[in-house]
Amino acid sequence: MKISTKGRYALRLMLDLAIYNTGEPVSLKDVARRQQISEKYLEQIISVLNKAGFVRSVRGAQGGYMLTKEPAEYTVGSVLRLTEGDLAPVSCVGMDSVDCDRRDGCVTVRIWEQLNEAVNNVVDNITVADMVMWQKEQADQYVI
Repeated sequence: MKISTKGRYALRLMLDLAIYNTGEPVSLKDVARRQQISEKYLEQIISVLNKAGFVRSVRGAQGGYMLTKEPAEYTVGSVLRLTEGDLAPVSCVGMDSVDCDRRDGCVTVRIWEQLNEAVNNVVDNITVADMVMWQKEQADQYVI
């Protein structure tokens, strides 16, 4: 399993909205500049996040986007599943698993189930608030 740029950029977008949450909307242009991501690509991603209710848009000259909940209420898993779909490593395990005629006699399915469980355990126990904290810790390490 490989997380696409859509999933990775969605996490960076959510992190940016959380870090720059001053009560005022954050423009995609500013996010694009800070994150070095195409504004056009961010528009596609923000549309998915907006439809799912993860963010809300504010129209107008001072418009932009804001998180609809606190950063601690978004898990990395929820963002990735929204943008990537099921995070299972193979099609025979996970939420959208397909029936496999060989499953009953397949020894490797145990590996895929454990891998799927491990991935889900990690991404479901890290929040956007955790990422904000990590970002601040990393910024504090730079001393001139």
